[in-house]
Amino acid sequence: MKIARFSTEGEDPRYGILDERALVVLAGDPMYQGFETTGERVSLKDAKLLAPVIPRSKVIGVGLNYAEHVSEMEERTADDPVVFLKPNTSVIGPEDPIRLPADIGRVDHEGELAIVVGSLAKNVAKEDFASVILGYTIANDVTARDLQARDGQWARAKGFDTFCPLGPVIETEIDPSDIRLETRVDGDLRQAASTNEMIHDIPTLIEFISSIWTLLPGDVILTGTPAGVGQIRDGEVVEVTISGIGSLRNPVIARH
Repeated sequence: MKIARFSTEGEDPRYGILDERALVVLAGDPMYQGFETTGERVSLKDAKLLAPVIPRSKVIGVGLNYAEHVSEMEERTADDPVVFLKPNTSVIGPEDPIRLPADIGRVDHEGELAIVVGSLAKNVAKEDFASVILGYTIANDVTARDLQARDGQWARAKGFDTFCPLGPVIETEIDPSDIRLETRVDGDLRQAASTNEMIHDIPTLIEFISSIWTLLPGDVILTGTPAGVGQIRDGEVVEVTISGIGSLRNPVIARH
């Protein structure tokens, strides 16, 4: 089931189940009110898809989770996953512009599979990981690469406004263990991998992260990016596609 958050002209954001060319409107936020429908249908051409979730608490990033990406970044892997936080103010939706701040140097795309947490979770065992997940969406962990190297920690480099595109939908019925991820910039393929190449799989990530932070409904976990990260520039369009979920497309605009 594909769940979208959307708006129509003059209306507050609502949620719907994607049904080919239309959205079957839900009575409320599915995270708290389930999947009861109102009977209304909204054509996709009349709807603007928004970020499918705005985390009330946190976006958790996982770094260096694909071996080839570790190599291209000239880093070394550790026994534990590398984790960091992005503010919820960095979240934008499909077609929203990634805005490049002035004078920060190189900014890169990082296409990723993202987990949307569906329930309160703490110290979750690997075998129970699925019980706390609402579904999966697509993310672009936009990163100011020069700042990342200069600061020595990642909060500023990954935390700018617009640096966490999410969407277009939350897919609730997908096996995330072996799905294809591709990132294109102006149509040119930059990243291509399968999630089965992750160093730390999703059950491991849920167990590890929930041992550090209490996960709240709506929290988002970015599971890491494969090799092929690269610079994005003013006027380009970044598109991250994950099989079974869809494509997340965002233009890039320089902020002068």
